[in-house]
This record gives sequence, C-alpha cells and structure tokens, in this order.
Amino acid sequence: EVQLVESGGGLVQAGGSLRLSCAYSGFTFDDYAIGWFRQAPGKEREGLSCISSSDSSTYYADSVKGRFTISSDNAKNTVYLQMNLVKPEDTAVYYCAVSVGGRVGVHMLIHYDGMDYWGKGTLVTVSS
Repeated sequence: EVQLVESGGGLVQAGGSLRLSCAYSGFTFDDYAIGWFRQAPGKEREGLSCISSSDSSTYYADSVKGRFTISSDNAKNTVYLQMNLVKPEDTAVYYCAVSVGGRVGVHMLIHYDGMDYWGKGTLVTVSS
C-alpha cells in the first residue's frame, strides 16, 4: 500500500524557517515525481515544488522560488521541503503527493488532480 506521511509542521514566526518531511512507503514503481502542495483556508490548493526520482531535477512555483528548497533522501524514502523566510501568507496545510511516471514542471504543479497518491497534510502556521 502506498503511503505518504507529512511531518514537521507547526507554528513559526515570520522570517523564520521550517523543514517539512514527506516519508513515503509501499512504492512498487521506480519512476515517479513527488510534489509539495498547500491549501490555505478558503483558497484553492497550490502547487509549490516537485522533484524527480530519476535525476532529482526540481521545479518551483514563482511564489516560493528562492525561499523554499525541495530535496530527497532516497535511502530514507523521504522528501523534504526547507522553508526559509516564511511569511504569514505561507500559512496553510502542506501536502505531499506522488505522480507515477510524472515529469517535474509547471504542469504537475497546476494539474495537481493528476497526482496519484496524497498524504494527509501537516499544518504550518506563520505568525506575524
């Protein structure tokens, strides 16, 4: 059974940093991409970043480029999202999701309905 479990959320002050983790298991496929998404109250889900399993290529949405960094540790089956210089508008539930055979890029971040499996999310609250 494919599972993705997010952790690392919490309360952080504006300007601070936070690292989210996405621990995955049960993968029976070798070619995939994992993305980070978020959803703030009353807003649509937003794609933030994604990383490829094959070559670790990455893609970022403009809203987080330069502040957030996605990385992976294949030995630990974990993908991270390092969040720096956080802002109150970063407050949201953060999700990771996997696309089997997916290719990183803007398409993955926009058409998130195409992701195959999702975690349950972790809440990040940024105080001003």
